Amino acid sequence: MRFTDVIARKRDGHPLDRDAIDAFVKGATGGSVPDYQLSALLMAIVWRGMTAQETAWLTDAMLRSGERVDLSDIPGVKVGKHSTGGVGDKVSIALAPLAASCGVTVPKMSGRGLGHTGGTLDKLESIPGFRIGLTVDEFKHALRAVGTSIIGQTGSLVPADKALYALRDVTATVESVPLISASIMSKKLAEGSTALLLDVKCGDGAFMKSEVDARALATSMVAIGAHAGVRTEAVITDMEAPLGRTVGNALEIRECLDLLRGGGPADLVALVTRLAARMTVLGGQQPDEATAVRAVTAAIASGAALEVFRRMVEHQGGDPRVVDDPALLPQAPSVATVKATHAGTVTAIRAGAIGRASHALGAGRSVVGQAIDHAVGARLLVDRGDAVKAGDGLVELHHRDARGLDAATALCGEAFVIGDGRPATYDRIIGEVR
Repeated sequence: MRFTDVIARKRDGHPLDRDAIDAFVKGATGGSVPDYQLSALLMAIVWRGMTAQETAWLTDAMLRSGERVDLSDIPGVKVGKHSTGGVGDKVSIALAPLAASCGVTVPKMSGRGLGHTGGTLDKLESIPGFRIGLTVDEFKHALRAVGTSIIGQTGSLVPADKALYALRDVTATVESVPLISASIMSKKLAEGSTALLLDVKCGDGAFMKSEVDARALATSMVAIGAHAGVRTEAVITDMEAPLGRTVGNALEIRECLDLLRGGGPADLVALVTRLAARMTVLGGQQPDEATAVRAVTAAIASGAALEVFRRMVEHQGGDPRVVDDPALLPQAPSVATVKATHAGTVTAIRAGAIGRASHALGAGRSVVGQAIDHAVGARLLVDRGDAVKAGDGLVELHHRDARGLDAATALCGEAFVIGDGRPATYDRIIGEVR
């Protein structure tokens, strides 16, 4: 089979068979197909799409390109979790220990972030000493000892994704539901979970801007999970405004600790509680979601969830004293406050602008490997629906030596919409795919 025939078949809108898809993935991983032909097929996929069967075959071929973590010797259902990411998305950091405190084993391999802030790993690395580079054996030991572990993805898992994403990034072929689905799901299936909960975010601060696009992605990924024999569910969540009150690495760790101590912003608490409840049902620990919500709430109130977080930090080399003394986390030397210029009601907070402001301060990276400042970021002082007067504080900007402060201040001025009336009530969870 000539690879040009594979490109032509997809260019003309026909589905590819499994052999063609295997040749595509092997060619990308082993270098037997030149980049210009791989790029041509990627563009044809963007334009012509893929069927559910093609997408499942692509995911499987990518999964088989590397090793797969075997968690079969760890008892019970292993429930993985993935988020497509957004501004202030620190959910996994609180969710994993919370679900584990309810009896669920939660393996979690995460990535670093590009854009507004670091990813989950960068946030955890703001805890002094925290190790994300565990071996697979260390990862499994942590799961047995603690019930959860959050680590970086090993290089031996799904090398095809790394090769293909590098091409997609420079050929304007990132925005494709089949390609996104296969990229995410090949990595999640390689982690060894037997059930999976997906958080697909949409809105101003998310990759998927519309609910329609988010639902299409969620539906595709759930179908891939089912095809692979992994029970998979997805929630579609709102990311028009930042999640919680903080955007920035150490700031978000503080907010997670607050939640696990029984505090935290209402929207973050509600979302984490709902997701943790769903994970306990998927893990067979509770019979239904209402019962599970009560169990999750009790785990926070008793301190059990906070204790699991402490043990996870300690097991991965971090300083467990931060649990009781968050002042040990990195702190920016200066704080500036952006104030309202007129009175009214906060009708919208544009997540994208807040995210870019945090990035301007140094909380995120523009290229792989760039250093980030774990201490800087933004803390919202108001929420949608709050009444404000001229001069009231809207957001604190935690900065170092005024780096990026002017740009961040201007972006925050665009982020807050202050007008008349009240915004419509909203729930962070706006849809489900099961």
